[in-house]
Amino acid sequence: MSDPSSRLSAAVSPKGGGEHRQRFSEVLSTLAGSPGPVVSIGDVLNAFGDRAFGALMLLFAAPNVLPLPPGMSAVLGAPLLFVTAQLMLGRPTLWMPRFICERSISRDVFVLLTGKLGPFLNRSERLLRPRVGIMLGPILERIVGGICLLLAIILFLPIPFGNMPPAFAITAFALGILERDGLATLVGWLAAVGSLLILAAISSAIVAGVKAFLDHLWGILG
Repeated sequence: MSDPSSRLSAAVSPKGGGEHRQRFSEVLSTLAGSPGPVVSIGDVLNAFGDRAFGALMLLFAAPNVLPLPPGMSAVLGAPLLFVTAQLMLGRPTLWMPRFICERSISRDVFVLLTGKLGPFLNRSERLLRPRVGIMLGPILERIVGGICLLLAIILFLPIPFGNMPPAFAITAFALGILERDGLATLVGWLAAVGSLLILAAISSAIVAGVKAFLDHLWGILG
């Protein structure tokens, strides 16, 4: 496991260079197979280097696309707030506070998580490649950071079945940033719009249901 001081000093950028890099799934497999009882967020920062913006967005959003125990969306959604806010602000390097960097999960859980994500990542990575670069300019990436921050806030809220659509949208944006694939970013935009429409529909249904219940109750008591 890396030294804590080196974890905290990791300087990472949302943009990658042109050299050959390991795929996200390959880096996850390396992390899962490394020694030590736990995997910390600091370890992930070091492993992905200048791709940590997209990597952490993907790592904390993608599991929420799958059915998870109650409350897990809040646990996974909290670090997303730090990452997406900094992407929105256009920071060239990702900074994470010490208490976030030192958060960890057991290696057994990490292995289980990577095993569940593996088939999805493998299929996605076969389709991804650098293209449609116009969707990934500096200004557009800051806008993506803003919409992902909004989606992360929604993901953080305890909305029944409301975490999967925004998680999918953030996952698509993250894959686009990681692989410099503007088409994946476009999918992220479509999914984000769909997520907001679904949230609006759910909210309207909840408000209407509460109003109908109160009206009915008022009729009984009146």
